[in-house]
Amino acid sequence: MRKHLLYEQACFICLILGWIFVPVYIASGIYTMPEYLHRRYGGQRIRIYLSVLTLLLYVFTKISADLYAGAIFIEQSLRWDLYVSVVILLVIAAVFTVTGGLNAVIWTDFVQCVIMLAGAFSLLVVVLVRVGGYKELIEQFPLAKPKVVKANATHCSDVPKNFLHLLRGADDPELPWPGVLFGLSVSSIWYWCADQVIVQRVLASKNYSHAKAACVVSGYLKLLPMFLMVLPGMAARILFPDEVGCVDPDICERVCGSRQGCTNIAYPKVVIELMPAGLRGLMLAVMMAALMSSLTSIFNSSSTIFTIDVWKTYRPKSSEAELVIVGRIFTVGMIIVSLFWVPIIKASKGSQLMHYIQSITSYLAPPIASTYFLGVMTQRANEKGAFWGLVFGLVIGMTRFILGFFVFPSVECGEVDLRPSFIKDVHYLHFGLILFVLCIAITMTISYFTDPVSQHRLYRLTYALRNNVQERLSSDAVDGKIELEFEAERAKNEPQLIRSLKKVCCIAPTGMDDGSLMSLAEIQIREKQMISLNETPWMRTSTTVASLVLAGITIFLWGFYA
Repeated sequence: MRKHLLYEQACFICLILGWIFVPVYIASGIYTMPEYLHRRYGGQRIRIYLSVLTLLLYVFTKISADLYAGAIFIEQSLRWDLYVSVVILLVIAAVFTVTGGLNAVIWTDFVQCVIMLAGAFSLLVVVLVRVGGYKELIEQFPLAKPKVVKANATHCSDVPKNFLHLLRGADDPELPWPGVLFGLSVSSIWYWCADQVIVQRVLASKNYSHAKAACVVSGYLKLLPMFLMVLPGMAARILFPDEVGCVDPDICERVCGSRQGCTNIAYPKVVIELMPAGLRGLMLAVMMAALMSSLTSIFNSSSTIFTIDVWKTYRPKSSEAELVIVGRIFTVGMIIVSLFWVPIIKASKGSQLMHYIQSITSYLAPPIASTYFLGVMTQRANEKGAFWGLVFGLVIGMTRFILGFFVFPSVECGEVDLRPSFIKDVHYLHFGLILFVLCIAITMTISYFTDPVSQHRLYRLTYALRNNVQERLSSDAVDGKIELEFEAERAKNEPQLIRSLKKVCCIAPTGMDDGSLMSLAEIQIREKQMISLNETPWMRTSTTVASLVLAGITIFLWGFYA
């Protein structure tokens, strides 16, 4: 529950996305994140390598965790079996994704966001009234303990005395301050600034001003979890200490099916027990909306990465209809793999889903974050350095991941921890920070000892060169023009059945707009408009003022809970 306080940090990362990363992405004219690395560093191996690593992260963190979270809510509310709930969720999300596209996902997300906010605010009011207000909530939370505690684990039910503080000692087992300030920032750079699921929405903006405004709005929304999620979670422990706060493995297994603890059921528990019938149904819709929104977005992004960055690399002349079919089949494959990973999450550290997500991200995301960070911020990093930095990071991260989850898994509270010191004493946020620094060091060292990238290949691919209007020369320049001509010609001769399939799948055919064909010259003009960073004075001022207010509010909250 307390980890959601850290999402205040995401407000700053959203601003970094809008003002540092987005202008480079838009100016470069890319559609996927691996495509950016391909243009920035050259060659295909980084693009394919990163695509595979990104898809692995999606399976281990996003898809599996979302499925588990949604299944817990269904299991608690309808008393269905966990795995039956997972299958039902998968079927619904897969049907939505296969029959829709990014356009459907975005509009659905907008409607669901309104529903989620309304339901979450309603729940917040209900729980505060039930526990007697915010002051009572803070006072009663550390006193809420389960009645049954193992003799050798009396401390397991204790709430840390510094539970209201974000900045704690460097040796704190949950939130050490170096990990919170720096280690979590590394994971956030990957999640917000280099992940296809997030950046894809920004790249779908009408123009650069809209993209910045979207980042600002996202930052304001990230202020809400501390109140809409943390406070109801704290109230759940106060109202249901023997269930949400259980520490005896046998009791926990009876309550929620996990011997590691039942903190994951805190939010659905207060919904089911406290909300009246009508509002309970609204909250069920809210949770399912959130889950469907997240899953469909991930499936759509995964399909895009695989088809554009992997499949099309080996089949460059693939038709759009072929890419649609391949993407849908790949989505089904990812769903199957994710389903088999759910039991691992169920048995993860302390049964706290947030710990699981952050630990996996800290093991696998730092090499990706370092590659994008250096690509955007420096001109000296080259393909050889970036590739070997990724390889080193993946080897070290996967080794830590395998050791921590399979060789030396976490022990139940109260048992003697015999794991090696580098496993139990090095916090995963510290590990992520160390791995990030090592990846940067390796990338830059190899880059300085090898040939640099010619500047004419970096126009509009780094932050310093984002406004350069000169033509960027690369090995893909000629191929890109030929492909445009090929696609435009193919669109003219495309059967009506294929055009109908594309329309059903929300994919705009190349060279088509409102049913009329566009010439190659018109396509190129439109592409230049899409990569423009021009802003009206009013929009530039509005987004800047809004971002400064957001930064001020975030600093105040960090100071208040420091």
